[in-house]
Formats: sequence, C-alpha cells, structure tokens
Amino acid sequence: MAVAPLRRGLPIDEPREGPPSPREAARWITTDPHRRNPHINERLPRLLDHCPELKLTHDLVRRFATMLDNHDAAPLPGWLSELAGSGLAPLAGLAGALHEDRHAVVQGITTPYNSGVNEGRITDVKLQKRIMAGRSGVSLLRHRVA
Repeated sequence: MAVAPLRRGLPIDEPREGPPSPREAARWITTDPHRRNPHINERLPRLLDHCPELKLTHDLVRRFATMLDNHDAAPLPGWLSELAGSGLAPLAGLAGALHEDRHAVVQGITTPYNSGVNEGRITDVKLQKRIMAGRSGVSLLRHRVA
C-alpha cells in the first residue's frame, strides 16, 4: 500500500516538520545568528511570528548578547527595566536577581576576565565529594581530584 502511489505516479506528501522542543527553541534564541544553521535561520522567524512572548524574549536576549560582545554595560539599566516590565514572570524574576547583583553583572560585561576555570574545578570537587558520600577524608578526595 505504501508503494502503490509511487507506481501510479501520484505525488507523495512531503513530511511535515514538527514544532521545536523548548530546549531547541532556547538554543536557537541564544545562539549567535551568524553561527546558526541556515535551516534554523529559516525556521526561527516563523516560530517567533507565532509566539509574541518568544519574540520579545528573543529581542531581549539578542540585546544582552550585544552588550556582552561590545563589553558595554551602559544600556544595562534600560534593558533591566524592559526585562522587569516584560510581563513574563520568569524574565521579571531574572531582572530582579540581576538588579540585586548589578555591580557584578557590570563587571562581568565590561571585563574580559572570568572565574570559569575555578568554578569548573569547584564543581568537580563537589561532584567527587558527593560520589564518595562522605566515606573518606580530605586525603582521598585530594587523590581523586588530582
């Protein structure tokens, strides 16, 4: 039955694309437009047209990415007020958290330095400690991490 339309020369339906998962949509939004796949650059505007909240989120994320790329924190206060006034609870919560730590956020935007390597090592140590479940002391932990 599946091959019969082919034998008769009937056109075959094109497979439909399903909507992206929330994780895919988040990755599309956060990825630099120049680094995205052309297929994604074609699908993302259609997705944003269907969801105004997602379009607002995309615009805010792109503006924050511009601040990071340019190492310019001058637009941050206006961006935070737009984030808080977006009407979306998760973004408003993020705006509150960033506003409380705005001095650290400004430092993170304007300086090329970060503590990523140290944070990674701390995460590794905590993971090893959890894996060991308190079975031994510092000497074994030091041996496993080194």
